[in-house]
Amino acid sequence: MCGRFTQQRPTSEIAAIFEAEDLAADGGGHYNVAPTSEASVVVQREDRRAVVRYRWGLVPSWAKDPNEGSRAFNARAETLATSPLFRDAFRRRRCLVPVDGFYEWLRDGKVRLPMRIHDPADGVLALAGLWTGRKNDETGEWLRTFTIVTTRPTEFMSSIHDRMPVVIPPDAWATWLDPTPREPGELRALLEPREDVVLAAYPVATLVNNVRNDGPELLLPAVEDVPLV
Repeated sequence: MCGRFTQQRPTSEIAAIFEAEDLAADGGGHYNVAPTSEASVVVQREDRRAVVRYRWGLVPSWAKDPNEGSRAFNARAETLATSPLFRDAFRRRRCLVPVDGFYEWLRDGKVRLPMRIHDPADGVLALAGLWTGRKNDETGEWLRTFTIVTTRPTEFMSSIHDRMPVVIPPDAWATWLDPTPREPGELRALLEPREDVVLAAYPVATLVNNVRNDGPELLLPAVEDVPLV
């Protein structure tokens, strides 16, 4: 599962990392991105790769209610090829969600402790995503939305949660972003948990539990005496 993440870098920096055009012009500084929020994603179009802003929570073109996306902020890797909600996007509309880290909640009895998971070298994690567009017939405006793909946990993540977002390594970015329709078997290996993806985690304050809180203080280690992972 992936229910919150951070995008601290401005999109100009993200565009440089992914060799993309910055069409988002966002200053970054997002420390508590939650479902239904807009976020920066990397997409590949036929003529260019671009950083854009889409809403988190995939709303299919056939959905009657645009709020349906609030329930589709994650997509299970195991069922992408068969789910009516995700299978078309899986074949032709894949994206990368660049994050500086994401949050998970570690259960300790009845208590849920927020943990920040990140690259110990402070690099960007490119999470596998799917996107789609939905046109409003009355206004003619397009709503573009995305979801984050999750898979089984690595040995490291299994101590925190039973799911984790799929992290796409740099040498596979082009393959994942390729808009050419692909068969599921060609992409399946990218959806497996990778033990060579190095992650670190530490507990943070429960400030992150409230989506209205959004500042660098959310990244500070928790003062409470809780175990480090």
